[in-house]
Amino acid sequence: MPIRWRDAMNRALYGPGGFFVAGGGPAAHFRTSVHASPVFATALLRLLTQVDAALGHPPRLDVVDVGAGRGELLRALVGLAVGVSGEPAHSGRSGLIPAWAGSPETLTPTTSARRSPDEPSLVTARPSLAERVRFTAVEYAERPENLPEEISWAAEIPDGITGLLIATEWLDNVPLDVAVRTTEGWRYVLVDPDSGVETIGESVTPDDLDWLTTWWPDLTGSPSATSDPDPGLTSTDATSGSESGFRAARSAQGSSLTARSRPGCPETPSGDYQRAEIGRTRDDAWASAVRKMDRGLAVAVDYGHLSADRPVDGTLTGYRGGRQVPPVPDGTSDVTAHVAMDSVASAGAAVARCAYSVVLQRDALRALGADGGRPPISLAGTDPAGYVRALAAASAVAELTDPAGLGGHLWLRQPVGIPLGSVVAR
Repeated sequence: MPIRWRDAMNRALYGPGGFFVAGGGPAAHFRTSVHASPVFATALLRLLTQVDAALGHPPRLDVVDVGAGRGELLRALVGLAVGVSGEPAHSGRSGLIPAWAGSPETLTPTTSARRSPDEPSLVTARPSLAERVRFTAVEYAERPENLPEEISWAAEIPDGITGLLIATEWLDNVPLDVAVRTTEGWRYVLVDPDSGVETIGESVTPDDLDWLTTWWPDLTGSPSATSDPDPGLTSTDATSGSESGFRAARSAQGSSLTARSRPGCPETPSGDYQRAEIGRTRDDAWASAVRKMDRGLAVAVDYGHLSADRPVDGTLTGYRGGRQVPPVPDGTSDVTAHVAMDSVASAGAAVARCAYSVVLQRDALRALGADGGRPPISLAGTDPAGYVRALAAASAVAELTDPAGLGGHLWLRQPVGIPLGSVVAR
């Protein structure tokens, strides 16, 4: 029986035996920035230290990973910040992100000062970042058996977060409805969960119509209405979609596919209809996440688009076993759609009452020290093995910053109760 896409996605991804709650997790099916290189986690650790400084080094510093998969990102951060692997804290660095003042490489459990060489040591009141940080993974799946004990596991975002909330490729899997513009106005697209065959359903609700009118341009490319309801709260820095690769899909593990392939995909019923993906549920999800924060920074990393570059026929697609596949919501594959990032950003800013920033991943990572530069050739003569490792690390950074792939992802950075400039490097 055909149902709306929002209901089909929710059942296929999060229902009993759904794609994200059963099996080996997302890493078995597609490749994200977290899986691509330890540089990503290292850059986020640097961001965490900036947030910590902006917060005044609170006694408890939260790191909450929303849509945590099987905890891959937090495992890496635990190893870097706490050293649970038994290796030095700097061992996860790529060699391309140099140490900086206050980094985990330079932190000690306590610090001391003397007024003069003859006076006793003065207080050192602040524990290290490693002693204050608390990690929480948010995911519907069961807690993995081998997850480090330093990581808490929860099905919902906790209240009262002070620190960093990170959502890496979470919003693209928040279920949404799909609509087509017909001669009778916007109508929902219905889908058969078993076959993926689509039909046209009833007219969209007033709330969804309002979202479409505000955020989704018409066929001529002219916005139906302003896409910046509160310009005093926004600071959008991303470049145009034609240059950024905003339409690039998630890079599939073991696959060269980087864009949605229409041939072979279930099609909208015959007719020259404009297709839209209604992002109101993503707006609500992000606003709810920001509302959970007392103070700190919320960061969403996802592939998406802005109002001036909405896709003509949508971006809905599927992934399974490292390959892009038709979006059939039967629970056997990922079903995903790009994020209307400006709409999401506006919803979060309305809660936080603070300016946000949207930039490309390549720019965000470079600002955090991951520039992907090649090591000097002289290193090959003095340390051949180190030179080879540095070359490999440079290749990994290049994947993270490639504008046609992961580097084309958007970073939405939403401060809560702290200045934007204190946690956004330029």
